[in-house]
Amino acid sequence: MSRALAIDYGRKRCGLAVTDPMRIIASPLATVPSGQLEAFLKDYLFRENVTDVIIGYPVTVNNQPSESVKYIDPFIKRFRKIFPTVALHLADERFTSQIAMNAIIDGGVKRSGRRDKALVDRISASIILQSWLTLSENNKKREQ
Repeated sequence: MSRALAIDYGRKRCGLAVTDPMRIIASPLATVPSGQLEAFLKDYLFRENVTDVIIGYPVTVNNQPSESVKYIDPFIKRFRKIFPTVALHLADERFTSQIAMNAIIDGGVKRSGRRDKALVDRISASIILQSWLTLSENNKKREQ
């Protein structure tokens, strides 16, 4: 089976999460500097048989694209050109950073560990991916 990978895209760094081959569980994978993301993906996507990539797409509370999309849209365009056979999905990423921070606190991470923004990015990507998995599964059930 194939994996799905989620990207929490940021101007400085990107949090990544990936599913197991059975697509049951989303797990944090890595935090990669944004400038190195394409090189990382070129290696990882094909080595691990990733067929779906989910990118957290920032929207406001009013369902309008946030100002951050001006950084993400060019990446999406490049991604589609470089990886034309990989399905690309956009996922609402509203509040994922806050949910990730709450999960880190609930997990007992000490205050010093909570300052690790890379950890928040990886956990945010996991939340985006798990939400996409749940939504995909619910859509399959409705179609049956």
